[in-house]
Amino acid sequence: MSIFDVAVWKEGKVRMMDQRALPHEEIYLEFTSAQEVAQAIRSMVVRGAPAIGCAAAFGMAVEAFRLAAQGRPDSWPLAMAEGIAHLRESRPTAINLAWAIERLRPLLEGGDPDQVPERLLREAEAIRQEDIASCRAMGRLGADILPLSANRSISLLTHCNAGALATAGYGTALGVIRAATQRFAQVKVYASETRPYLQGARLTAWELLKDGIDTTLITDNMAGHLISRGMVEAVVVGADRVAANGDAANKIGTYPLSVLAQRHRIPFLVVCPLSTIDLATTTGADIPIEERPAEEVTHCLGRRTAAQGVQVFNPAFDVTPAELITALVTERAVVHAPNTEKVAALFHGLPGHPGR
Repeated sequence: MSIFDVAVWKEGKVRMMDQRALPHEEIYLEFTSAQEVAQAIRSMVVRGAPAIGCAAAFGMAVEAFRLAAQGRPDSWPLAMAEGIAHLRESRPTAINLAWAIERLRPLLEGGDPDQVPERLLREAEAIRQEDIASCRAMGRLGADILPLSANRSISLLTHCNAGALATAGYGTALGVIRAATQRFAQVKVYASETRPYLQGARLTAWELLKDGIDTTLITDNMAGHLISRGMVEAVVVGADRVAANGDAANKIGTYPLSVLAQRHRIPFLVVCPLSTIDLATTTGADIPIEERPAEEVTHCLGRRTAAQGVQVFNPAFDVTPAELITALVTERAVVHAPNTEKVAALFHGLPGHPGR
């Protein structure tokens, strides 16, 4: 089972696997300031909502240690404001980034001011460990609702990368797939390539093959053909933000898969931790959708493939309406046919959930 150093603390620095180099090389980079971590997030060194949250938390910690090395600030909130702003602005759609920042922000005040860097680091590490545990729990709960049997195989389709590379480890959607294989189920995975950034081709296929899971790569526009021919029994995806009513933003191309799943009466599962659910966002229409550089569409692997001068529209995410989601799988429970009341119930009894 693959767990990578997606975003960890190592010898006073934030260490990340450079996912831009995959699948050809495994390269690790180190960062010493919040601004550097923010740029790494923006440039896709690290991606995936939970992983971005972990990176932002460690980014705050490394910024505090950097400032402390220059002499303890008179006001930690003021001293950290610029670094926090860089982190917050790095990518707008994945809510885990803002959630992690708000979880650490209260630690800037109160207690011994000399201990602020250590307090931030402990909390960042707690977020990382909690994410691994929640991914394992989501994997178990998601596998519970799949028709698994040691006597038959099951074929699943996933889009983008919602695995160990997108989290602190194990994965959300891929966590369900890993849990299914651990129950002696014969699992076949179709991974869509995920244009324009090719997360499925470069990351998901690489990650699943490392775990010995039967994986077939398809282009994004092949999914309808496979589903219509009965070759896919369920679609399992992650999410970057889920609104209070259950609408889910995920990598561009996810929404059409939900329409196909409904048309052909197969389950469409969205797998995400509670930290990805934003109760302050009423519906999917309120989720900010990041637009990425035109070069991601006009070029492929560094080479131009589009006509010179063509205009480009490159939204990184789309929104799947709650009515097209068969089940929302979280670490706490599975919500079938999610709506506002069911999503809110996930948080009952949970004290102090930041921003929720």
